[in-house]
Amino acid sequence: MGKLKKIKVHIADDHKVLIDGINAVLKTEEQIEVVGCSLNGEQVLQWYKENNSDVLILDINMPKLDGIAVLKEFQKQDNRPSIVILSSYDDVKLVKEVMKIGAKGFLAKKCASEQIVEAIKTVYSGENYFSKSIQSKIVSSFSDSNGNAEKNYFNLLTDREKEILTLIAKEFNTREIAESLFISINTVETHRKNLIKKLQVKNVVGLALFAHKNKMV
Repeated sequence: MGKLKKIKVHIADDHKVLIDGINAVLKTEEQIEVVGCSLNGEQVLQWYKENNSDVLILDINMPKLDGIAVLKEFQKQDNRPSIVILSSYDDVKLVKEVMKIGAKGFLAKKCASEQIVEAIKTVYSGENYFSKSIQSKIVSSFSDSNGNAEKNYFNLLTDREKEILTLIAKEFNTREIAESLFISINTVETHRKNLIKKLQVKNVVGLALFAHKNKMV
């Protein structure tokens, strides 16, 4: 059996205590390796001139160059990490702004440590990630005239999640979904768990009902 490929992570924050705290959490994760740390935006960009990581945990408020400026610099580069913003502010406008300029995730600094690990693994897999407090605010910001919460949650789904949800509603089993989308069974199971959590339903039946209510089938 081959050796598990580790997710390489760089942490950028102007508070060393916070960096040390995140580092301590990630050291317990076999799949994650912290390969660098920076205390300001200039250090981040300098580090990436000679090194690379899979994921960058990036604070918004940093000296010299803030997180927004760093994001804009990364937009000019082809080979860039998946960036998760870490911020004391959880304003929806800020979340939408950073996602537009390349961030893959957004974490509130007050989030639980397990959410940091979950965010790293999620963006590494190619999906977006929002901490729970952020997700609730995004859903509220999408509220329509009918107050349809289900439609609001639908707006948070990725294209791949919508594909899998549609097949679940058509009564495809895990293996059939994997074969139809040319992905592994484990990937399907991961998406299904994420869908249950994201749509706040209890099981696959709840997913199917959600899909039917939103006219996905």
